[in-house]
Amino acid sequence: MGDGAPFRMGTQTTISDVAKEAAVSIRTVSRVLNRSPKVNNNTRERVDAAIKKLGFVPSPRARGLATGRSYLVGFIHDDINGLVLDLLQRGIVAEATRRGYEMVVHPTPGGGAESVADVLDFVHRSRVDGLVVMAPVSGAEGLGAALAAEGIPAVAQSSVSIDGFPAVIVTEERAAAANVARYLLGLGHRRIGLVNGPLEILSACERRAGFLSGLQESGVELLNEVEGDYSFRGGIVAAERLLSADPRPSAIFAANDLMAVALLKVAAGRGISVPDELSIVGFDGSLLAQVATPALTTVSRPLGDVAEWATCRLIDLIEGKDRSIPSRATLQLLVGESCGPAPR
Repeated sequence: MGDGAPFRMGTQTTISDVAKEAAVSIRTVSRVLNRSPKVNNNTRERVDAAIKKLGFVPSPRARGLATGRSYLVGFIHDDINGLVLDLLQRGIVAEATRRGYEMVVHPTPGGGAESVADVLDFVHRSRVDGLVVMAPVSGAEGLGAALAAEGIPAVAQSSVSIDGFPAVIVTEERAAAANVARYLLGLGHRRIGLVNGPLEILSACERRAGFLSGLQESGVELLNEVEGDYSFRGGIVAAERLLSADPRPSAIFAANDLMAVALLKVAAGRGISVPDELSIVGFDGSLLAQVATPALTTVSRPLGDVAEWATCRLIDLIEGKDRSIPSRATLQLLVGESCGPAPR
């Protein structure tokens, strides 16, 4: 340091050490740490250099006291699929960490009035600065308005535009499901089945509507449909029903990869060859699609990107910034090994 005094390295280094090294006041260092516009560039560079030299790590608690924030963002979900959750959490953490925030995860029942009360209770207990709210919780009636009334910034993900949130990132699931129908029709399939998600959830309704519209473009009617629950066990039950029907579908669209893998398992148990006798398409583009045998044809949702965009938009709201962040995500069909031409 300038006066030759010893200093402590890493997390033991104090803000006072940084101030002495940069020859500025403690208040000036605090302003630099909190990105205050009241510091000129030359002073900011000196302070940043001192921080780097001393390996100073600011205390989150002290930072919060100085700014009135917790530097915590909440991740609200109701998803039983660990592979999906992993992608979402990685996306949130990537952006939050880069911006100096930490993530707090809160699962909650999705879709009903109990969701609103539960999320508000979480906000009050955790003192998060804002929320990233994933579907289906984001579709709970009145949730966006309730958070706005509490002054809590929140960014939602949904398969449709929804009211009440200052920002929503829409995943275009209806269009993606229509493309699945067109793909199967292009392979010559006409006996086509559907394992849908629970129809009280917007994403399931969107995927079903898109798939049916894609079939109707060619004048083809759905042969058979079973409502699943997005779980592997629910997929097994649905597969048993569809694959015991007469006539049996030559192709089935499952509204997520978990249920599609369940279809593969039941088909194998019944001696039904995939894709020679049965084509299967999933939805999500999860790791399951790659490790399944045969590898699943599936719709890829860029969940990591969506979560990162939502977190970026949320922190911008918290910090009063306004940048252009993508508001819609296009989904792509990834062709694997689980689909083939319709059997004669």
